[in-house]
Amino acid sequence: MNSLQTTDAPPATRASFTMADERSANRVVDVLSESFDNNEAAIAAFERPDGLWDVTLYFGDKPDETAVRALVELAADKASADAVTFDTVETRDWVKASLEGLAPVEAGRFIVHGQHDRARVPPNRIGIEIEAALAFGTGHHGTTRGCLLLLDQVLRSKWPRRVLDLGTGTGVLAIAAAKAQHKAILASDIDWRSAIVARENARLNGVGHLVTARHAPGFSSPDIRGRAPFDLVLANILANPLRRLATPMSQHLAPGAYVILSGLLPHQANSVVSSYRSSGLVLVRKLQLDGWTSLLMTKP
Repeated sequence: MNSLQTTDAPPATRASFTMADERSANRVVDVLSESFDNNEAAIAAFERPDGLWDVTLYFGDKPDETAVRALVELAADKASADAVTFDTVETRDWVKASLEGLAPVEAGRFIVHGQHDRARVPPNRIGIEIEAALAFGTGHHGTTRGCLLLLDQVLRSKWPRRVLDLGTGTGVLAIAAAKAQHKAILASDIDWRSAIVARENARLNGVGHLVTARHAPGFSSPDIRGRAPFDLVLANILANPLRRLATPMSQHLAPGAYVILSGLLPHQANSVVSSYRSSGLVLVRKLQLDGWTSLLMTKP
């Protein structure tokens, strides 16, 4: 399904460096995750016995070491970039291996977990399992957690009939909405591979019959236009495309609809809020986690 999972393939390249604390490590992982496609690299951070944090990147193809160091310098600092070490490891299901040390992520009633933690999900919580072999996106990213927390808040007071997960990625948000509501959810992504991944992850979580994943840019898809107006839109993308989508987003919303926006650095949040206010939306809540900001807005 994905080029990250191979059997008889050459060794993978591993790049490693160390950060001083969990917050710094998570911030660096978030920035690096935005810089690499899921098919290029798997990225994870693990705490060491001495309290420091190791950040590791696995590449299926040999990377440009100078480019990797430059990205690490942007995400962390020059000292960290200079300290990056490269070596090769045996190719196996190394994406899955890179996730085995990650604990489940809790966000309201939702718990995002790997296969190895399936049995640890309490019966009163909604578990979302993301198959490591399909994509590196497990909810550890601050933007995903922020969206899930805001989704949990919305679903406690409103029961949206028509839901769109715009820029679905691994499908985490669509799966969460489908499992919480037991209703059909539309998911879309500009990357056709992400649509495939989201579809497979939905099937893995038992909601394949509820989640429709489509390859579509913005609101141009006939599937999206045909299901509008939406009562809830989830858009965990980035600041620039979110600003561009403000007007078409508003045009595809029902009165009283909610919008959850994320993928924003704190200094970008106000300009995104302004764009959506200009399109008739009102800010309900701003949530900041791990150096990222998520917004809950509504169309009165």
